[in-house]
Amino acid sequence: MEVKKAAADFCKNVCPVCRTAREKQKGACYGFVKNVERGICPFCKSYESVYGRAAHEPVLKDD
Repeated sequence: MEVKKAAADFCKNVCPVCRTAREKQKGACYGFVKNVERGICPFCKSYESVYGRAAHEPVLKDD
């Protein structure tokens, strides 16, 4: 579980593509994460598992 949390934190705090997708909610990064990367990226999969929502969805204030 520590590895999954670390991967989710990488997606949340470090990955420039996912961070941009969450912040802007439009554009190339958003489309890529929503349609492609989510299915193949282990960091996006961990993010979804740990936080309960897809990597492209906006961040909630309690995160």
